[in-house]
Amino acid sequence: MRFVVAEDGAPAISGLTRFIEEDHCTLRWNWPSGIDAVYIEKTAVDHSEDASETKSGLKLYTRAEYKANNGYHSRIDGFGLVAFTVYACQESSDGPRLLEQPNQENRIEISAGRAKIHYSVVSRSGLFRKFKSVQIQVTAEVPIAKEVLCYVKKQGGYPASKDDGVLYPFVAPFTAGRNILPAIEIGKQEFIRLFFTDGRIHGQMYELISV
Repeated sequence: MRFVVAEDGAPAISGLTRFIEEDHCTLRWNWPSGIDAVYIEKTAVDHSEDASETKSGLKLYTRAEYKANNGYHSRIDGFGLVAFTVYACQESSDGPRLLEQPNQENRIEISAGRAKIHYSVVSRSGLFRKFKSVQIQVTAEVPIAKEVLCYVKKQGGYPASKDDGVLYPFVAPFTAGRNILPAIEIGKQEFIRLFFTDGRIHGQMYELISV
């Protein structure tokens, strides 16, 4: 078995769609002429810069099975994004050839649910002190990379976004469960709130909740 890049005119998977009901997903696609089997790859997706994909291997699925089951069925569990890639399979003298499609019309991403991240910011200050002590606590359902979150400090009120104040990165990842960070000192009229470093990407995988 080997992967080859599909050339112009090669059989190609098209019209890939998904239907989700609770924790089950059904994939359907248009079969190209002359293709009687595909290989399906399921991948855990992470769009962060230092991500490494986690693949579950390839599964052979025939046109006859597809017709009998009215599609391909898979259970979706865990958190984050899952990608399915359907490779058209051609038989050759040196074994099956799996066609990689540059247009990626044979690939689809599905949300497996968002992991909850609860956080709190507790401040303490003395009557005559110029500064107050702030402690951040993060409770996560799953381990979280340090690049996912940041905190923003603003003078005079709570920041409304990660760009509404001075942004600070975290220096260590968060474990699943409770994470109590070392206390920091800020001005009495300064306020802190946590945000995703990239809401478009991380908001698909996690739900950030202030408590």
